[in-house]
Amino acid sequence: MADTTVGYQFEALSRHEEDHWLVEGLRSGEETAYEALLTRYEQPIYNLISRLVDEPADAADVLQDVFIKVFRKVGSFRGESSFKTWLYRIAVNEARNQRRWFTRHRGKEVGLDPLPGESQGFQDWLEDSGPSPFDITLDHETHGLIEEALKAVSPSFRAALVLRDVEGQSYEEIAEILSISLGTVKSRIMRGREALRRSLTEKLGAKAPALRRPAVVPAL
Repeated sequence: MADTTVGYQFEALSRHEEDHWLVEGLRSGEETAYEALLTRYEQPIYNLISRLVDEPADAADVLQDVFIKVFRKVGSFRGESSFKTWLYRIAVNEARNQRRWFTRHRGKEVGLDPLPGESQGFQDWLEDSGPSPFDITLDHETHGLIEEALKAVSPSFRAALVLRDVEGQSYEEIAEILSISLGTVKSRIMRGREALRRSLTEKLGAKAPALRRPAVVPAL
């Protein structure tokens, strides 16, 4: 009887209870737990990975690696963080490993701007109160430009930026996922947003070169 009702039970559980049910089910090899894990997390994890790797075509392979690692390591999950945080940490690490492989074997890693001196003023530790780049517009074309511009952002900043502005994670959750301090999280998000704005501004400027050549602009 329990096997036929587990799906309904899962829907009625709290987040903490969901985590516990998933972990215990995965440890026991229950098929319903595997199905629930994929149903709940496959698409969000894929979206996260596709924004962190430099070649979106590699996202599906990294996704498979993430879930294989989850299945193999779930026995070592101790509940010191939420299951979602643990899962996202694996995804970020696998995306990072993919970038390292990409650098070594293909030599196409996106160049990173040097970080001069790493000197940080008081404002580096404050939350950016302005709108994030993802709030600029809902226009599909501009959203595509934002996604493209995101690839030019340093991977360490990009991870924090995506987790905050796309995934909606709290600063505390991001600190756990990336294993960094809360202050570093805030600094990376702020600097990542600024880098994204610069990249987006360049791409938006290049999108309409005709505007800089009045001779070819049709008369109004």
